[in-house]
Amino acid sequence: MRDGTFVTNTNKSGKASSIKLTFDVPMLLIVIVLLVYGVLMVYSASWDFSVLIMGKPPTHIFVRQVLWILLGSGIAIVASFFDYHRFYKVLVPMGLLTLGLLIATLIVNEKGSPDSTRMLLGSSIQPSELAKAVLVIYLSFWLYNRRESLNDIQASLIPMGIILGVTTMLILLQPDLSAAITVIFLGVVLLFLAGCDWKLILIIIILAIIGGLPVMYLYPTGRERMSSYLTGLNNPLESSYHMQRSLEAVIKGGWFGVGLGQADTKFTGLPLPPTDSIFAVIAEETGIIGGLFLVILFLLLIWRGLVIAKRAPDQLGSLLAFGLTTWIGLEALMNMAVMVGLMPHIGNALPLISAGGSNMVVTLTSLGIIMNISKAKSNQNPSERSSRSAVVDLRRRDGRGSVPRHNRF
Repeated sequence: MRDGTFVTNTNKSGKASSIKLTFDVPMLLIVIVLLVYGVLMVYSASWDFSVLIMGKPPTHIFVRQVLWILLGSGIAIVASFFDYHRFYKVLVPMGLLTLGLLIATLIVNEKGSPDSTRMLLGSSIQPSELAKAVLVIYLSFWLYNRRESLNDIQASLIPMGIILGVTTMLILLQPDLSAAITVIFLGVVLLFLAGCDWKLILIIIILAIIGGLPVMYLYPTGRERMSSYLTGLNNPLESSYHMQRSLEAVIKGGWFGVGLGQADTKFTGLPLPPTDSIFAVIAEETGIIGGLFLVILFLLLIWRGLVIAKRAPDQLGSLLAFGLTTWIGLEALMNMAVMVGLMPHIGNALPLISAGGSNMVVTLTSLGIIMNISKAKSNQNPSERSSRSAVVDLRRRDGRGSVPRHNRF
């Protein structure tokens, strides 16, 4: 098996014939393993949480998670067979729907905890999760269509700044600081990959930092989390309650863990064990070995996504695959880093693992789009692929080819 190709003896003459699958098999296998791993850990982490905290049957969260996986998988299958070039037809409706959901969340949930106000109507619908994926898709098309005038400040950079600014502000008002930071980061990454001038990117980063620091100061939750994190670096006993409980779980797990379903920190105060803190439960029940196994799975997922981005038939496919892969990988690495004390608590889910509908469905749909791009790559022969993605400019006077700035893949 290599990149979705199997060799089997089906020819009557006895000669081996190859059956080429039009999707990336390694990525599919990685996603399946992550989903199975996640379902097992959600079952373990949510049993008592469903009863004691939610007042529901023990399998309530587990059953909902399975249903979300089935829904997300169905949408992912459809997305994998829908030519990604045609997504431009639904870009505007998708963008308006996302903005509408963000605004509706602010109107409906005027009161409540920071976590509850991110949800629409108290359900598993979290518009900020959808916003991150939609923004990657929208900006990928937007930058691709403006690749020849990308460094024009008035024609490209200012409109892009407005798009990012409006989306980020609506997400901050949820409030969801981690999603807002992720949106800005993804925007800068896509701008770089599309070929924007380094100087302009540096200016954008500086402006984002200058504008972000006052927001961090004025945003009470973010300020408190950063303060408690810095305090915890000097003395772990003075770190936030959440950090103390998660580190306690990691330490108790040791190398090989206490066994599936045997963790006790999920009963003794670990906040949100089935969702934000599920990696702490994994570390306690499966140990450092189980935690490292999960890290390796996500690194492999990132690797396959980058391979697909590199081999995409055009720059649009590369931007989509790289942007969506970066988003999923960033979310995963940040969540795991928080649980072991490498980052301040930011309140994001662990993709494909944490319980929750919005993140699961949006992540699986994004993976379906990435698989779509891998299929487009495999359906082209080498000559077609090279002609569509060629970026060598042979028009220089000295006769030497150059790679235009508008492609960094």
